[in-house]
Amino acid sequence: MRTAIYTSRGPAAEVLRIIDRPEPKVSAGEVRVKLAFSGVNPSDVKSRSGLAARASGFPEVTPHSDGAGVIDAVGEGVDKSRIGQRVWTYNGQWERPYGTAAEFITLPSPQCVPLPDSVSFEVGASIGIPLMTAMHAVQACGSLLGKTVLVPGAAGSVGFYVTQLALRAGARVIAIVSNDDKAALASQLGASDAINYKTENVVERVQALTQHQGADAIIDLDAASHAPLYGQLLRFQGKAVVYGSNQPQFSMPFGPMILGFVSVYCFIVYKLPPAEMRQVIDSVQAILADPTLAHPPTAIYSLDDIAAAHQQVERGANAKVLIRL
Repeated sequence: MRTAIYTSRGPAAEVLRIIDRPEPKVSAGEVRVKLAFSGVNPSDVKSRSGLAARASGFPEVTPHSDGAGVIDAVGEGVDKSRIGQRVWTYNGQWERPYGTAAEFITLPSPQCVPLPDSVSFEVGASIGIPLMTAMHAVQACGSLLGKTVLVPGAAGSVGFYVTQLALRAGARVIAIVSNDDKAALASQLGASDAINYKTENVVERVQALTQHQGADAIIDLDAASHAPLYGQLLRFQGKAVVYGSNQPQFSMPFGPMILGFVSVYCFIVYKLPPAEMRQVIDSVQAILADPTLAHPPTAIYSLDDIAAAHQQVERGANAKVLIRL
């Protein structure tokens, strides 16, 4: 099979290469998936570049955690009826060296989730990190009925889903974006307002839009940028749900946080405890059957062009980046 690998961390064009390797053998409790698409996420790019703490430990890595395809073999203890099943995968390269940037992958059977016939493989390869992260982030907010949620990056892969899920939970969404096109997309998804952080004062706009009360929650992709403002952006007993940061450290002024009873909840979808993981997967499966759920636009690359795919993610992709296999 053809697979992408890197043996050292660094720029995509310098470290990523394509090799041929025997198809993997399936072990007990595992299934093998013939992949149609592999999803490229910011965490994959950070791992490959060496920026992520989880980037070390394996002498050779096939990147990417998300994918979609068809099960073509099963190991001992797995029902043979799974052969031929369309599936989406998650945690493909979490704490293991061989991810989904290959023609085949073997994984524990539960990590290969049935993909409804009505859902494309392109969407299937976009679920593992973006939709699962969005689902848990919204669930972690608690009841959102009648509440206001700030969504930085509302036009990105995770924010795209967060916006819709928060609205379905009864929230008002205020999007925080970087240009007019992304503001228009957030509006199409249902955001009541959009703030361009490059041209507007975010705190002033949030305060004006909330009658100087602040938002009930922020679902944040970049704590390094926004955490210093949580005390001003959030109302009394507001909550910040954090799933990312563009810097390894972030700081918050203590006074506004303690006086506002503001709470901060950080998580990484890879390590959700079993009960939360089950809840997220069940919720994702339920909503995938809803044809009104919109999915991000895609930018599709061949396996030979994987470096260019990583570079698009690094630039700030305006689409979900996929590798066709």
